[in-house]
Amino acid sequence: MPAAEPSPRLRLLGVDFSSRPDRRKPIVVAEGHRCDASGQLRLDRLRELSDPAAFAALLTEPGPWLGAFDLPFGLPRELVETLGWPNHSWAALIAHYRRLSRPEIRAAFAAFCAARPAGAKFAHRACDRPAGASPSMKWINPPVAFMLHAGAPALLDAGCHLPGLHEGDRSRIALEGYPGLGARAVLGRRSYKSDDPARQDESRRQARQTLVQALEQHDGLQIDAEQRTALVDDARGDRLDAVLCLLQAARAGQRPDFGLPAGVDPLEGWITGVAAVRGSDPQIGHA
Repeated sequence: MPAAEPSPRLRLLGVDFSSRPDRRKPIVVAEGHRCDASGQLRLDRLRELSDPAAFAALLTEPGPWLGAFDLPFGLPRELVETLGWPNHSWAALIAHYRRLSRPEIRAAFAAFCAARPAGAKFAHRACDRPAGASPSMKWINPPVAFMLHAGAPALLDAGCHLPGLHEGDRSRIALEGYPGLGARAVLGRRSYKSDDPARQDESRRQARQTLVQALEQHDGLQIDAEQRTALVDDARGDRLDAVLCLLQAARAGQRPDFGLPAGVDPLEGWITGVAAVRGSDPQIGHA
């Protein structure tokens, strides 16, 4: 009797997303896998995608793969219902959202905020505050609402499976990541990156070095000398953010239901690694 074919190895992806990728500010993908013998996470390569078509092609690469993507997947239910947008399914909401232009999104969200009291202008998803993340409706500093506008329709079109949000191809699983979780676990509020060349100083470089050392020594990340240099020398922090998302994907892959809490709102989604109860420790320990 012939031997059974071995199961394909699970590819792990961490994606630092850009809503308008180009050669200057590409989407960065960290690709890795769990080593069979040790179970440690190995960084295989860093890829740069300089246009939306390259990102769409990534999402349709054959599985099995599991990725954590640094972009919001959903909007606050309070916002959606107040605006009268589709709320019966995530796919319907994203189909509506993608038809809007960025100025239309900005105008709708600004009007929503203007009608609310000071100190409570933005609506938040259940996961935003526990993660320390910006509300997914924010359109400036950082413009995460436009990241959702560019990224979520691509995930939908590719037929990816988004646990808790959308049923798709279960060999291609996409989770919402947030590299700030892992970075703060090591650095606290210490800054390690900046898009502003004037702020790309030695103190931030040292912070990146500290973070990379922690990922190797405490999380068991396996990288080579060239990769280490690439992570430390990237003053924007995009490569390091992609690797932090890679670690989130690796951890999620070892947990039941990818570590997502029960009852995730099917419009809002959830950031992987975030504890369900505010004040409890986020699940950002060792890989």
